[in-house]
Amino acid sequence: MNHSALTPVFTALRVGLHALVLGLACYVLVRACISVASTGRWVPEGVVIGVCVLFVATYAAAGPLRSRRRGTFRLLWLAALTVEWVVLAALTPDATFLVFPLFFLALHLLPVPWSVVAVGVLTLVAILLFGWHSGWTAGGILGPLIGAAVAVAIGLGYRALFREAQERERLIRDLMETREQLAASERQAGTLGERERLARELHDTVAQGLSSIQLLLHAAERSTTDPAALDALRLARETAATDLAETRRFIRELSPPALDERSLPAALARLAEQTTRASGVRVSVRVSGEPTPLPMPVETALLRAAQGSLANVVQHACAASAGLTLSYMEDAVTLDVVDDGHGFDTGGSEDGAGHPGSFGLRAMRERAAALGGEVVIESAPGRGTAVAVTLPIGGAS
Repeated sequence: MNHSALTPVFTALRVGLHALVLGLACYVLVRACISVASTGRWVPEGVVIGVCVLFVATYAAAGPLRSRRRGTFRLLWLAALTVEWVVLAALTPDATFLVFPLFFLALHLLPVPWSVVAVGVLTLVAILLFGWHSGWTAGGILGPLIGAAVAVAIGLGYRALFREAQERERLIRDLMETREQLAASERQAGTLGERERLARELHDTVAQGLSSIQLLLHAAERSTTDPAALDALRLARETAATDLAETRRFIRELSPPALDERSLPAALARLAEQTTRASGVRVSVRVSGEPTPLPMPVETALLRAAQGSLANVVQHACAASAGLTLSYMEDAVTLDVVDDGHGFDTGGSEDGAGHPGSFGLRAMRERAAALGGEVVIESAPGRGTAVAVTLPIGGAS
């Protein structure tokens, strides 16, 4: 897990578990060494020392505890520790207390409910071994039971806290990625906006002026009879025509690449084909009404709306198909993007605030509002999503 505000908590829990294992193992070793020193016998105290050292060595290979690896290795590691503890606890009652860290290991490494079952089995074995060594007492029964209950409560709490931390990290990671994507989109939108502004300025000033000059020179050619003046007028008209063609080339280069076809329906058809080929989502395009030339800002806004909506369909909707409908009306144009995905709950909000791609939807709404239009979003869980972008034609020249 990456560093977060909960990292110190998990670190403290792991260090506490290690300290508990080491402390209890040292207690068993010290007691066995004292018994050897006082009695001079190496059986069974020597065996206790050997098994205890083996237990600590096995625990030191705690790869699953740190990396949380799944599979057979984890189970074998826990099973080896359990067998070694049973042998150790059968030799000396001092080792019975090592069952407490085994509780936490079982709760940490095994899935629920098997972890709780394992704790119950370990508790029963601990009670039986302690009773075999020291006789049946209330403390010998209640002690392991209370320890098991506390361990289960702490272990399940740790699991919940760990899942919460993972979910928080995932949300933070998604937020950072979304913020980076939004920043990149804003930079791209700013660059495209400036390019579009320059293209409009060139079209409305330089290109129109050169076109007018060309027409005036052509009219002057028809009204003059002086050969020298006629040659000069013809040269001036051809120069104006060359400059006009160069200016129009600049305008095409500054316009959105997807609109190079000089037709919004053609650009949408190419976008649908690219989306289908790249994602497998079947995208169809339908044009309603009589296609008419649109102002460049309107065409660009509709194209960006189609790109953003299809990106949301591919990334979030889990849809099999989507449809683009471009409707030309008398004073407005509408783009409808409808998919058959799983939809989402708008929560009574038409801006799609609950949708994973709500940043893109918000940018789409702001672009439409800047042109005097609106964006309407309709969706429900299991019923797909429909995005309608309506822009006026007359007010966005």
